[in-house]
Amino acid sequence: MKKLLAVLISLMLIFTLAACGGNTDDDGTKTPENPVIRMSTTTSVNDSGLLPYLLPAFEAATGYSVEVQSAGTGAAIQKAKDGNADLILVHAKASEEEFIAEGYGVERIPFMYNYFVVVGPEADPAAIKDSESAAAAFAKIADAEAPFVSRGDDSGTHKAELKIWGEAVPDSAEDDWYISAGQGMGACLTMASEKAAYCLTDKATFLSNKADLDLDIILAEGEDMKNTYSLIECNPEKLEGVNTEGAKALIEWMTGDEASALIAKYGEEEYGSPLFYLIEE
Repeated sequence: MKKLLAVLISLMLIFTLAACGGNTDDDGTKTPENPVIRMSTTTSVNDSGLLPYLLPAFEAATGYSVEVQSAGTGAAIQKAKDGNADLILVHAKASEEEFIAEGYGVERIPFMYNYFVVVGPEADPAAIKDSESAAAAFAKIADAEAPFVSRGDDSGTHKAELKIWGEAVPDSAEDDWYISAGQGMGACLTMASEKAAYCLTDKATFLSNKADLDLDIILAEGEDMKNTYSLIECNPEKLEGVNTEGAKALIEWMTGDEASALIAKYGEEEYGSPLFYLIEE
């Protein structure tokens, strides 16, 4: 009877540990039950080098592995709607709010920002350098019919560009100076460099690629060019197979002290100032 009781207690302990999920390594670090986190994100946080800089620290601290899928914000959000992500990191407020309103996301958490800048040839053929806003600069570009490369891909940057144009947005089918590339930020910057064209870009991606480009920042950091990034956990009640525990862990870490310290100094040594700024609570 005692032997049977001991066996039953042992089995109960095994099932209890299994229910808790995960395993503990020799160094005391717990391996998550589902160690893979799928992040769908915009190209700028990847192309700027920020995520490759941050994520190894998160993975080393937690035992998770993050699979990053980067695309324009519209495509990044669609991947999540299709059930191919556990969380998103994007920068288009209206689209983020729609994602949540439709039940796909749990909560929008803005946590950092940088600025869009208008880059172009050093000669500045449309004379936009002293413009008081991006909208004024765009009007000068249109008047001069100076080449302009647009993302044209429903990304956060493209949405920001369209907002700046307002009702005066050019039609690439009629305005041959306006080039709708349908490409990511890196490809558009390369195209703008080759065509001596203007382009709206996030500052971080431009600076991290500047060495390969024949472009300069012509207009920077106007109020209509602030670029806010948010994290959103995908809703497991709407989408199947969401790694909720992993998504929560990554969001908690990305908005915590360790990541904040890393973000605050990213780019400072190389460019003299950070490429991203934290949103102060």
